[in-house]
Order: sequence, then C-alpha cells, then structure tokens
Amino acid sequence: MPDLLLAASAPEAGIAFVAAVTTELTREIQQRHDLWPTATAATGRLTTGAVLFGASLKGRERISLQISGDGPIGSITADAWLLESGAIGARGYARNPQVDLPVDSRGKFDVAGAVGAGSLQVTKSYEVGQPYVGITALQSGEIAEDLAAYLAQSEQIPSVVALGVLAGPKGVIAAGGVLAQVLPDANEAAINELERRALAMPSVTSLVSGGADAQTLLQALAGNLELRAQRSAAIAFTCLCTRAKVEMALLGLGSDELRSMADEREDTEASCEFCRKHYSFSAEELRALSGRL
Repeated sequence: MPDLLLAASAPEAGIAFVAAVTTELTREIQQRHDLWPTATAATGRLTTGAVLFGASLKGRERISLQISGDGPIGSITADAWLLESGAIGARGYARNPQVDLPVDSRGKFDVAGAVGAGSLQVTKSYEVGQPYVGITALQSGEIAEDLAAYLAQSEQIPSVVALGVLAGPKGVIAAGGVLAQVLPDANEAAINELERRALAMPSVTSLVSGGADAQTLLQALAGNLELRAQRSAAIAFTCLCTRAKVEMALLGLGSDELRSMADEREDTEASCEFCRKHYSFSAEELRALSGRL
C-alpha cells in the first residue's frame, strides 16, 4: 500500500482531521540510518507527526520538528514540505540510531525511555518572512502526547494525536498516524464524542498492519461524523541536501580548519545527516573554499 495523507473536516462538528500511512517512509529512514528497533519507533513517530503537521503547508513552507531529551537517543529531527508534484516530502533521523530498549509494561516500544526528559521544538519556515519557532517541555516522551501538548499550549488548539510504528526482525511492518484538531466553533457533543472515540480507537499499528488505509484511519477516529474531504497527497522520502549546501557548512568551519584538513588528507568526505549521501572534497577543493573566506 503506497504512503498517503488525507485531510478532511467535519464542518458541523467543528473538527479537522488528518491521517497518514507512512510505512514506506519509515522503512526508508530505518534502512538509510540502520536504526535499531526502539530508535525506529521513535524516529518513525516523529516523522509521521511532521507529515501530519505538514497537511496545511503551502508553497515553499516547511515544518521541522525536533525532540531533544536526556535519554540514550539524544535527539530526533524530522522535516516535511511540499514537493512541486503536490506530494509531501519528508525526512528524519536520530542522533543515536543504535538504541533498543526492552518493551515497556504495555508490551510496546519504550520510546519514552529512549527519549527521556527534554523539549519539543516546532519550526515553521515560510516562503517570505522569519520562521516561527515554538518550544514546549516534553510531557511523556511518547511523541504523540507531546505533539498534542504542543498544539494545546503553543497554538491553543485542543487536539488528539495517535502515532504508531510496528517493526520486527525483518524491518518496518506498519506505520502511520491520525490527528484531530478542535476548531473554535466545535460543539460540546462532538468534542465529547471525539474523546470517547480516541479512547476506544484501536492502535494505529494494529489498523495499518491489518490493511487499513488513510481513509480507514480517519474514520476510526471520526466515527459517525460526516467528513468532507479536503486534500489527499502522496508521501515520499526526500532530502534537500546539495553539494552547494555542504560547501556552505564547510565554510562555517573557517579558513584555518579547512587548510588544516587539506594538509592532513588527500580527500575529505562529508555526509548528510538526513539521507546519508556522501560528498567528497579533494585537498585542492578545500583550499579553494578556504580562499573564499
């Protein structure tokens, strides 16, 4: 089943919904970074969250989520943005990919243990103007609850967020998520029904591994609410790195460091944190970069 995002609203209830299946996206990230199981679950959840948050993006806007904690995974970063095709491009990585903890008391990946205490930073970059940055303290480290807390605290939007990643010895089996946001004109009965559905809803991983698509995820949370489709978009792992951007990063090291690197080795290799693509620079190229400073 190809990865897909669906956005819909229940106008009479005053609630907006977004759902996404992100199995292929999470599998691509796991393979590129050789993520261990708990790190796979954590990175997949945050990247899926970025995709859900990215449902409202326009033009060259971009959403970036970063969790920084004191747990063994260190930090996790995920981005989402619109591609020219109309699809949503996304990427993510964990600072320490080789993290695998025993399952928690519920038999689930111990993402909270891997993340620890810390903060969530949400950055919205616009085509024009300065980015908006919001930071909130982590509520649980489970990521879904932390994203819901961010929306409630920083954007004053009461929300329900459910995320899931199921992985086994052979890799990622299922991944996805669903988000419901209560709009200012929501009626009390609809809010109560949403809360009831959120508590009764099966896990995202059980639904997706059982064959559920994004529409099924939407309906699982929306229940009998009448939904009006707003948008659908394919989801694809994509990276924004280029050789020119790597050169800019190298320039940030300063001329002395670049000359030192050129003197020490014939070739220097740099890699993108998100996609692991390698870029090679000869000693002559480093000296040329140094001369630009």
